[in-house]
Amino acid sequence: MPGHAIEITDLAFHWPGHAVPCLDIPRLVVAAGERLFLHGPSGSGKSTLLNLIGGVLRPDCGRLRVLGHDLSALAPHARDRWRADHLGFIFQQFNLLPWMSALDNVTLPCTFSPRRAAEATRNASLDDEAGRLLTRLGLPESHWRQPARRLSVGQQQRVAAARALLGRPELIVADEPTSALDAELQQAFIDLLLQETAASGSALVFVSHDRRLAAHFDRCTGMTEINRAAAHGG
Repeated sequence: MPGHAIEITDLAFHWPGHAVPCLDIPRLVVAAGERLFLHGPSGSGKSTLLNLIGGVLRPDCGRLRVLGHDLSALAPHARDRWRADHLGFIFQQFNLLPWMSALDNVTLPCTFSPRRAAEATRNASLDDEAGRLLTRLGLPESHWRQPARRLSVGQQQRVAAARALLGRPELIVADEPTSALDAELQQAFIDLLLQETAASGSALVFVSHDRRLAAHFDRCTGMTEINRAAAHGG
């Protein structure tokens, strides 16, 4: 694994039709295996930054290397493959397939990534490893075969988290992952996320408005500290 999970230098990003950038980041480095807590108000560029890190968006200029790769230099299909192999993303809107069962949603990334499938089945079957994660996240086995659309918002959030963790990707990106969980489940979720990333040596970028969670992480950084556009009201 490279020394840096994420390395950003002089990155800028504009949305089409906007003259002022929403991101202007001189420097951000996340070490391999580091757990970073990232906070900031709405509109400060948190989700945009996560989409750049995941290769969903491309910067207008500057250097962005993720796990040693310059994602801007990859063709779209190569970025998709890289994302499937190396990145676990917990989306704010979950992005589950509503007609598929909870268990099938969790194992779905392994359909596109033999690498993650091999990691997930190192000591157990794919369904057993998915079930282990769902159990630790507090989703009862009676819910595993239910379509995702029949699950509560909090249950869907736990399925999305298990999907991101399956196969031990080197980088986990979590966008407001505890927003639908009560305090007890929130603590269990954080514990599992930190334990799983520590076991696999994965880096973690965790975005949340809830500053109370920051104490669990190696480092806490605000968007206004790293993004000149947010600091200047851009």
